[in-house]
Amino acid sequence: PLPGYLFISVLVNSNSELIRLINNAIKSMAEAFAGEIPKILVAGDTMDSVKQSAALCLLRLYRTSPDLVPMGDWTSRVVHLLNDQHLGVVTAATSLITTLAQKNPDEFKTSVSLAVSRLSRIVTSASTDLQDYTYYFVPAPWLSVKLLRLLQCYPPPDPSARGRLTECLETILNKAQEPPKSKKVQHSNAKNAVLFEAISLIIHHDSEPNLLVRACNQLGQFLQHRETNLRYLALESMCTLASSEFSHEAVKTHIETVINALKTERDVSVRQRAVDLLYAMCDRSNAQQIVAEMLNYLETADYSIREEIVLKVAILAEKYAVDYTWYVDTILNLIRIAGDYVSEEVWYRVIQIVINRDDVQGYAAKTVFEALQAPACHENLVKVGGYILGEFGNLIAGDPRSSPLIQFNLLHSKFHLCSVPTRALLLSTYIKFVNLFPEIKTTIQDVLRSDSQLKNADVELQQRAVEYLRLSTIASTDILATVLEEMPPFPERESSILAKLKKKKGPNTVTDLEETKKERNSDMNGSTEATLVNASTASTPSPSADLLGLGAAPVTNSFPPPSSSGSLLVDVFSDTSANPASLAPGSEDNFARFVCKNNGVLFENQLLQIGLKSEFRQNLGRMFIFYGNKTSTQFLNFSPTLICSEDLQSNILSFDPTVEGGAQVQQIVNIECISDFMEAPVLNIQFRYGGALQNVSVKLPITLNKFFQPTEMGSQDFFQRWKQLSSPQQEMQNIFKANHPLDTEITKAKIIGFGTALLEDVDPNPANFVGAGIIHTKSSQIGCLMRLEPNLQAQMYRLTLRTSKETVSRRLCELLSEQF
Repeated sequence: PLPGYLFISVLVNSNSELIRLINNAIKSMAEAFAGEIPKILVAGDTMDSVKQSAALCLLRLYRTSPDLVPMGDWTSRVVHLLNDQHLGVVTAATSLITTLAQKNPDEFKTSVSLAVSRLSRIVTSASTDLQDYTYYFVPAPWLSVKLLRLLQCYPPPDPSARGRLTECLETILNKAQEPPKSKKVQHSNAKNAVLFEAISLIIHHDSEPNLLVRACNQLGQFLQHRETNLRYLALESMCTLASSEFSHEAVKTHIETVINALKTERDVSVRQRAVDLLYAMCDRSNAQQIVAEMLNYLETADYSIREEIVLKVAILAEKYAVDYTWYVDTILNLIRIAGDYVSEEVWYRVIQIVINRDDVQGYAAKTVFEALQAPACHENLVKVGGYILGEFGNLIAGDPRSSPLIQFNLLHSKFHLCSVPTRALLLSTYIKFVNLFPEIKTTIQDVLRSDSQLKNADVELQQRAVEYLRLSTIASTDILATVLEEMPPFPERESSILAKLKKKKGPNTVTDLEETKKERNSDMNGSTEATLVNASTASTPSPSADLLGLGAAPVTNSFPPPSSSGSLLVDVFSDTSANPASLAPGSEDNFARFVCKNNGVLFENQLLQIGLKSEFRQNLGRMFIFYGNKTSTQFLNFSPTLICSEDLQSNILSFDPTVEGGAQVQQIVNIECISDFMEAPVLNIQFRYGGALQNVSVKLPITLNKFFQPTEMGSQDFFQRWKQLSSPQQEMQNIFKANHPLDTEITKAKIIGFGTALLEDVDPNPANFVGAGIIHTKSSQIGCLMRLEPNLQAQMYRLTLRTSKETVSRRLCELLSEQF
């Protein structure tokens, strides 16, 4: 068979009819003996080499024709091959189990403890113990990588295996610091392969702060490594670490190294990853520095990545704008430096923001007027200038240097150099000027009359000129003022700039979910802190609860879009426009991880990834749900439904029911807590994939503690209130064994994440933790006091919750106990 196989693979074209016939013959043969392979694999008397071949054969069959490999009794037995003495069998079995576990995680969850045990034996062994499987002084690197990948199919293991796994990962990180045992490149490649896979597992679990910070520091050492591939991989992994609340600050310490890479790196792919990392590590403390560096790099950046950098700068400038004059300056700089790469989404957005913020309108008009003085202006600057001066030119008209006539002449000097859509927008500016500046009405009418009479003129422009001229002639002053009054603030609406960036990045749902990284100490005031990062995809433009509040406006006040036709006064930003299963396997474990945090991946299987970013303030909440299609096939009739108790009111916004292969869409859920509740809402998702109806149900992590407002108080006030809440119905206490080693910093982080204020120097015993907060509902406010007493010797906790309501005390005690 082997010579025949080689002959076919080398000499026969893969598209030939012969290949199809051969495939059909092999498939028929496979169907005939597929049921026997699992039996051979798990039989006790099968030779090691045959077991190895059987595992690889079954893996190949499952990948090509999964229907030929039914699950059965053999699945529980194949897991035990991870304990086999023959490492060749273990390696093949690990590949098989990893693939099977991705689709059927519950069937193979017992593999976690066995994989940890086997990994521990490899990591702690000397290279001489695994002589046949040691590659350039690295013990069984291929098997180690496969075991680490298998563990990434599951959440962090139970406490009995977690400690051992943590030791393995720490050992791998320690070995990375040791001097190399060989100068051969094969040694470093094998060693680094295991290291990077271990870091991927640490990032996947996102539960051990010490490991995350150590991983970040290790990757930081690779940022200046002479090997280009290592620099690239380090930057890529650090992008993911930047999204973790535990390691974000550690990533930020490497900002100067990353900026230097942006300036000096010769490889364009590494420079692009450096841009990605700067974007990922950006927060309010370093936004202006990072945006400035990106703008500097943009002037010499490769053309292939300029549009992506423009989008990222626009996103960061809006998200972290405290002073909106800085935001306006940044966008105008973008247009000046890379105007060809500034999409409509970007300049639309700056106009939306200026219209919605009175404090920046005068500055925007003055700045754009000055920018238009340049002899050569990019057309996008003319669009922005036309729109902003048409709305707010009156705010600078008192200065003789920017009088109404000078503003008009400045814009009209650009008119004949622009494309038809931009000229159409400028005509709309002119009719706005008729209302703002009656003293130049005659001058504008002359221009409109001239344009309406041009031969061979564009029909769209001619129609505009005719209708605007007629409007300015027959309408009274009052009617003109009504029709052409200043644009009102836009209602709530999502931005589409981030969607544009995602489309540019390609179908990588993990990267998209990283855009939802936690913004520390965020609140839900009127700022744009969380606006752009929460943008929808271009295919889902429905109005939403965007924090800026931007959306469609009355058509009578709007400029025409560049590509509009027909009616002249159309809205440039208008929109042109929906039985739960049992909970999905593994979703309960992930749910518990969200009790003390708001962002991350809630659920993932082989088809779908669900990520969350949430914000809560008093009795209101907003959750951004990201649905990622991990396949190359469309999801059709994609329909999420939210089921919640009457104590919660929710509003879930609909979107296009088709999710393209490799794409990600966003949905916003607005929540109001009416009264205290016990059960979290259930999100049921139905869609068709490959003709089959899929049904996924997960609990959304909207728990009672999300509606906490932390309350600061001193020791005397705390214990006075503590005594007032002393009846048995008001207190709930739980004494329990710790699931993890007692760590003061982690405990503090969880209490703060739970929602209460962490009160320092209140408890007489400094080892204890106390907290206070108020649960806000529409119908009432419920005060809560918390006391957590650790016993280091016994590795136990005593948790006491006191509130004015028994059910609330019980529920909060349950939720917080699970975290420890």
